[in-house]
Amino acid sequence: MRNLDDDDDNNNNKNNKSPCPILAKEQYTQKHDTVCAQLHFNICKETAVQLDKKHRYEHVPKSIETSQGGKVTILRNQQVQADRTIPDNKPDIIIRDNEKRICMLIDVTISGVRNVIKKETEKILKYKDLTTEIQRMWNVKTKVIPVIIGATGNVSKLFRKYVNNMPGKHEVKKLQKTAILGTAHIFRKVLL
Repeated sequence: MRNLDDDDDNNNNKNNKSPCPILAKEQYTQKHDTVCAQLHFNICKETAVQLDKKHRYEHVPKSIETSQGGKVTILRNQQVQADRTIPDNKPDIIIRDNEKRICMLIDVTISGVRNVIKKETEKILKYKDLTTEIQRMWNVKTKVIPVIIGATGNVSKLFRKYVNNMPGKHEVKKLQKTAILGTAHIFRKVLL
C-alpha cells in the first residue's frame, strides 16, 4: 500500500518517486488538475472571463484566457519566456492584472499528509527567480501563492490567507473535498 507521507510534488509529476508509476502518471495528475480547474473556474468568474460552461465540474481550462476589455490575462500551465534561463518557469496558473499592475503565480500541490507547511515554503522559494524576472520584464508587482492541500484535506494555518489573495470566491472546504475525493478515487483503484 502506498504511504501518503511519501507523496512527492505531483505537479506535472516532475521527479515523481511513486511506488506505482502508472497511478502517478494518471491519477495523481488528475487529482492535481481537478483542483487547478476548480481554482481556474473561480478566478475566471471573478475577473469577467467568458466561460463556456456554467458549472465548475464541467470547466476545462484553456491555456490563455483574457477578461473582457483585456484587463486580466490568465495563463494555465504556460512557461514564462524570460531573458535568462530560469529552471522553474511554469506555475500552474498565472494571473496578470494589467490595470492593477500585479501578477500572481499560483502553484498547486496535493502533498502527503505531513508535508503541507514544508511544501508551501518550497513553492515560494522555487519561484523566487521567476518572480524577480517577471517584475523586471512586465513591470508588475509579483507574488507567489502556494495552494497546498494534504491528500486527506489538511491545510496550513496560512492556507486561507493565500486563497483569499486570489481573485474569486474559493471555498476552502470545497478545495479540500476535491483533494479528498481524488485520494479516495486512487484508493479505490488500488484496492479493487
